[in-house]
Amino acid sequence: MKRLFTVAVLVSMGIMSGCASHHSVDELPPMQAADPSVDDMDLANGMDEPAPVEVDSVASIDNEDLWVRLRAGYGLDLSVENDRIRVQRDWYARHPKYFERVTTRSERYLHYIVEQAEARNMPLELALLPVVESAFDPFAYSHGRAAGPWQFIPSTGDYFGLHRTWWEDQRRDVIKSTNAALDYLQKLANRFDGDWLLALASYNAGGGTVSRAIRKNEEAGKPTDFWSLKLPRETKAYVPKLIAIAQIVQDPDKYDIPLQPIRNEPYFAEVDTGGQIDLAQAAKLADISIEELYLLNPSYNRWATSPDGPHRLLVPADRAERFSLALAELPVDQRMQWARYEIRPGDNLGAIARRNRTTPEVLRSINHLKNNTIIAGRTLLIPGPAAGSDSYTLSADSRLADNQNRQRDGRQKIDHTVRSGDTLWEISRQYKVGVKELARWNNMAPGDKLSIGQTLAVWSKGTGTTTVASRGDNNMVRQVRYSVRNGDSLYAIADRFNVSVNDIRSWNSKVASKRYIQPGQRLTLYVDIRQSY
Repeated sequence: MKRLFTVAVLVSMGIMSGCASHHSVDELPPMQAADPSVDDMDLANGMDEPAPVEVDSVASIDNEDLWVRLRAGYGLDLSVENDRIRVQRDWYARHPKYFERVTTRSERYLHYIVEQAEARNMPLELALLPVVESAFDPFAYSHGRAAGPWQFIPSTGDYFGLHRTWWEDQRRDVIKSTNAALDYLQKLANRFDGDWLLALASYNAGGGTVSRAIRKNEEAGKPTDFWSLKLPRETKAYVPKLIAIAQIVQDPDKYDIPLQPIRNEPYFAEVDTGGQIDLAQAAKLADISIEELYLLNPSYNRWATSPDGPHRLLVPADRAERFSLALAELPVDQRMQWARYEIRPGDNLGAIARRNRTTPEVLRSINHLKNNTIIAGRTLLIPGPAAGSDSYTLSADSRLADNQNRQRDGRQKIDHTVRSGDTLWEISRQYKVGVKELARWNNMAPGDKLSIGQTLAVWSKGTGTTTVASRGDNNMVRQVRYSVRNGDSLYAIADRFNVSVNDIRSWNSKVASKRYIQPGQRLTLYVDIRQSY
């Protein structure tokens, strides 16, 4: 097993050599943090806090506590005081349990981040930036399509070589995203002559935004430090928030906020798997829960690691040797479960992929196909989970299902199947819900694209929804788009689909204000598919 420091440097070099964009880092767009009102209900399902550190004395805390090491490496001016900092600090002081939970949750990742920042001689306050960005939730996904603990947006992630595939999203990879974020922050600091506050502001708002604000102040003969610049509202709060957090960590007793000690030792170790492996199988070999494995390897979207690598897993440090030995004894053909499918006349790769919950790209890669052409009679290898789908509790599908089905007080759930031409905005208007709400219920951002056939959960307050829900099995209720024909009336349509006229009016706001319906008009209906029409 390689030393973590050596691995980190190599990974960091790999990130920089694998840049997918030719744009200058100065041209990268802003990366907004996750919503500041992060609620623990919205954090990763099953994200248990690590066990508390047990210590025998104050002296042992000083020797072993990672917070002590972090404070020793502070490099920002934390003596500054102003209303912008006090507002943020007072919020945390009013929510000490939240601060305690978030910082305790950081235990899985903080030692590695501190180690990498130290190696670069960076101010260690930067190690606390994921508190601002994601509340140390590796699955955080913001309204601006930012993902992971450091909240990389797609274009900036691409620039730093954080690849996104069906199998994984490396913006959530603990090692790769940390090194990419520190690379980015150092570049921004270099751009602003070592001013870390301007670098932090640029991380949030974009370097161009900060540079323009500086030029305006220069032209007006005003100071060009962070506190004097006219910046977006979020950015003006972003830097004070980090300073407030660093001040609290520096002296938690002063602000009456408990700070759970964190061991000053690596939480995880890296193990070379030599190839793709099923995550349930890997968790069993390491003798840890699959939730813990996902939380250390949150980049993986599915039930297995990516076939394209990097072929490694992070496991708790005290389980690394056990996992390595067990992995070495496991036959290669037992690392993944494969099904053999004989191609039938009329089959196409897309349909086979959909039936097996995978993609044509995956099937092409595994079966070494140059295109989507397949021949009847030949055999395809299809990957599948070794355990039941319920076992992979933090896979993308499981997290989506948990979020979509989480009860919302005073609301009823409707399953909306995406049709051609649908957008989140149009769907939100149809159900009278907010676009951000709709996106959040479905682990999306408002700007994300929809796919035909995709199922969205809509939690509506509408009276029509209540009527549908009262029929019993919501899974039997489907949305129908009905085109009005000559001779149709609301009463005839209601009778045909076994709904009421009031239902139809509540589902279609334009109908409610008119006495008659017109041929060609499209109505939205929610019908029980167990009925025959």
